[in-house]
Amino acid sequence: MPPTDRTPVSTGKGRRDMIRFIAIRLLRSLLTIALVVTFAFVVLRLSGDPAMLIMSVDAPPEAIAAFRRSWGLDEPLWTQYLKYFGAILHGDLGRSMRDGRDAIVLVAERIPATLALTIPALLIKLGIGIPAGVHAALHRDSWSDRLVMLAAVAGFTVPSFVLGLLLVLIFAVQLGWLPSGGQESWRHAILPVITLGVGGAAVLARFTRSATLEVLGQLYIRTASAKGLSWGRVVRSHALPNAAIPTVTIVGFMVGSLIAGAVVVESVFSWPGVGRLLVVAVANRDLAVVQCILLLVAATMVTANLIVDLLYGFLDPRLRSARSAGAG
Repeated sequence: MPPTDRTPVSTGKGRRDMIRFIAIRLLRSLLTIALVVTFAFVVLRLSGDPAMLIMSVDAPPEAIAAFRRSWGLDEPLWTQYLKYFGAILHGDLGRSMRDGRDAIVLVAERIPATLALTIPALLIKLGIGIPAGVHAALHRDSWSDRLVMLAAVAGFTVPSFVLGLLLVLIFAVQLGWLPSGGQESWRHAILPVITLGVGGAAVLARFTRSATLEVLGQLYIRTASAKGLSWGRVVRSHALPNAAIPTVTIVGFMVGSLIAGAVVVESVFSWPGVGRLLVVAVANRDLAVVQCILLLVAATMVTANLIVDLLYGFLDPRLRSARSAGAG
């Protein structure tokens, strides 16, 4: 059969594979969000009675019972869950037990502050981690490679709260160059942005180095060099594009965890973002606010992972077909 007769069949099969690939990923993403919502709902209800924290310890039992009844906490757990899940499907994420405002409004007010930290921190991760990892791979076993890996290991192993406190001690307390907390000016964001960016840059540098070294050891790299191509062109045209494919995974995870990663740092630097709101809401058992933030974090991470999967499918059609076949 001539090749022209096979082309429509191949194109049609490719489209079906892509549609099936996207449908499976969407279904898994929705299932993951539903599981996160369910887990958060059950754990929060079993971890303590919000009425005992929000009401005064001297409040009479009748007042506590009335509070529980007004918020539906006296109903069976499965009834509360069905009502909560139905409300989510209608776009209602509940109200804060502290001030009665919509939980989504409280969270939305804090998102700009969190993004003011996480977006610059992400740029630091990408701007330092990827070039450092590529440089270390191209100069394997050199002094610069060892220096990059030493810095990467240090940045990866030091917890963010320890690094944040260390930066405060040096630059705020000892030197007095920068403020230790708050959100009054851009100078207040420098230390938390550095704290958020260093750990991610270290992880990305190590991962990029490993991915680049693996690609450099492939046969097609040696073949390209044997054909007379300059080493710089081999790296730019063959090594880096192929090393970028697995690196997309870790970058997607970092994008998805922007809000979750800011929880500790915002608490250390008293930054009024979503992360700090989550800590306060958990301490106060403000159920609707906690559930709203966890739903936002889950949706962000699932969306980022979904985009990574779709990028994988476009960048490597063989992977798309293999995953679709495996899912079937």
